[in-house]
Amino acid sequence: MKNRIFAGVPSEDIAGYARAVVDGSTIHVSGVTGRDPVSGDFPEQADEQARNCLAAIDTSLRQAGASLENAVVCRVYVVDQASAVAVTPVLGEIFADIRPTNTMLICQIPAAGAKVEIEITASTAA
Repeated sequence: MKNRIFAGVPSEDIAGYARAVVDGSTIHVSGVTGRDPVSGDFPEQADEQARNCLAAIDTSLRQAGASLENAVVCRVYVVDQASAVAVTPVLGEIFADIRPTNTMLICQIPAAGAKVEIEITASTAA
């Protein structure tokens, strides 16, 4: 049975998606941008945005009974090479002992001010 987790952001209703979907022992977390959780604005620095992305993802994973420690796939989208360089050490810090697979792409992100978007797949299987 699939369980859906919502973050309560307007885009979930507009685009018809859930922040996360739990399918058995697999948790699929939608791409999350790095808005500041208090102000709702994007920090100027890509590394700060990445930290915000990962904190929001961890919150969703915890609602599903997991955490970033259960990550098996990490997909990172950045807007340019400078953002890739800034985000990479954050990923290295957070995932140093977890070691999910990782893909990073340089592309456009459809949110003004966003420099990074991160998507995670996690597993609660032993």
